[in-house]
Amino acid sequence: MHKQASQIGKWAAQEIEQLLDKHGPRPPGSPAEWAAQQDMAKQMEPWADKVEAEGFAVRRRAFMGFIPFTVLLTMAAAVLFWFDFAIAGLVLVTLAAIPLILEFVMYKQFIDVFFKAYPSHNIIATRKAKNAPKKRIYLVGHADSQYEWRLNYRLGGLGMKIVLIPAVVGMVICFFANLLKVIFYNVLEMEHILLEWLFLSAGLAVFLLFPCMIGFLFFQSRRKSVPGANDNLSGCYVAMSVIKDMAERDVRFDDTEVVVLLTGAEEAGLRGAKEFVKRHREKLHDPKVTTAAIGLDTFRDLAHMAVYNRDMSGTVKHSAEMQQLLYGAGLECGLDLPFSSIYLGACDAAAFTQAGIHATGFAAMDPTPPRYYHTRLDNAEMLEPETIAMASQVTMKAVERFAAKGFVNGEKAASKK
Repeated sequence: MHKQASQIGKWAAQEIEQLLDKHGPRPPGSPAEWAAQQDMAKQMEPWADKVEAEGFAVRRRAFMGFIPFTVLLTMAAAVLFWFDFAIAGLVLVTLAAIPLILEFVMYKQFIDVFFKAYPSHNIIATRKAKNAPKKRIYLVGHADSQYEWRLNYRLGGLGMKIVLIPAVVGMVICFFANLLKVIFYNVLEMEHILLEWLFLSAGLAVFLLFPCMIGFLFFQSRRKSVPGANDNLSGCYVAMSVIKDMAERDVRFDDTEVVVLLTGAEEAGLRGAKEFVKRHREKLHDPKVTTAAIGLDTFRDLAHMAVYNRDMSGTVKHSAEMQQLLYGAGLECGLDLPFSSIYLGACDAAAFTQAGIHATGFAAMDPTPPRYYHTRLDNAEMLEPETIAMASQVTMKAVERFAAKGFVNGEKAASKK
C-alpha cells in the first residue's frame, strides 16, 4: 500500500472518530443522522461542484416491526395446531410469514403505513466531468446506524444464529404441520397411526423451539442505536475519499461524472437508496449516459474484503460488468478479490440493481457476523485504517478504469464465488 493510501486511511479514521464524538449513534430518520450528513456535506463542498440534500419520509420501525407480529402469531398457530384447529393455525402462520418475507427478505414497504414517519435525507455530491458526461458512477454509502442487535452483542454471531435459525425452522415446521393436517384430515379425511405420530412429533418440535422464538422477540433494541463507525461511516468516507483525492490531485475526467451519495435510512430497509432511484429514474436511465453504482458498506476485516455478486439475502444478482470492474481494480492494487453474497440483509447497491442500473456491492466484513456488527462495539476503537485505505485505493482504481474504458470484461468469471 502506497503512502498516500495509508494517509487516507488515517484521515478517514480521525474524521469518523470526530463525527462520532460530535453526533454519536444515528438511527434512521433521526436528528443525529441529519446533523452528521450536514457535516459530511460541508466537508465535501471544496471537492465537489455541487452538493445537494434531498429529504424524504421514512417509517424506521417498519423494517423490523414484523418481529412481534410474526413470532406471536406463529406461537398462536402452534397452539391451534395442537388442539386440532389446523385451518385457523394455517391462516395465522401464513399471515405471520407475509411481513417477514416482504419486509425483511424482499425489502418491500409492506407494513410501513402502520408506523410513524420521520424525516430522513440523501446527500448528493457531484464532481463534474470536463465535458458533457457520457458516463456517471455513483459511490454509495449510508450515514445512519442500526438499532442494536442485542442477541449479537450478548451471544456473538454464532450464538445469535443458534437462536434465530431454530426460531425460523420452528415457523417453517408450524406452517407445514398445519398445512398437512388440513390436507390429510380436512380435505382427504384420512386417518392413520403414522399421521398421528407425524403430527405429534411436529407439534412437540415446535413447542420445544418456543424458547428460540421468544428469544427472537428480543433480537433488536427498540431504543438503543449503535455508533456505526464501521457500518457505515467507513463506507461513507471511502466514497468521500475518492473525490477528495481527485480534488487534491486536480483530476477531472473528460466525460465521466463522479457522484458521492450518502443515503439516509439504509438500516430501515434501504429506504434512502430506494427513494433516490425512484426520484431519479429518468436520469439514471438516460440512454446518452452509461450509469454505474458501487455500494460501499463496512470496511474493517481486510481478510474478508470481497465483491458482492448477490445481494438482498441472495435474491438479487448484481451486474457482471461491475463485478469485473471492481475485480480488475483489486488486481491493480495487488488483491485477488473473491466474489461473495450477502446471505442475510442487503446493501444500497441492491436498490440500484433492482432499478436496472449496473451496480455491485463492495465490503470487508467477516460474514459470521462479528460481534461488533450492529452492536455498541462498533465504535472508533474498532476501526482499521489500513482496511479503509485499501478500500479507498480499490474504489479509486475502479472509478479510473470506468472513466477510461467503461465496462471491460475478461479478468475473471463473475460467477466464481
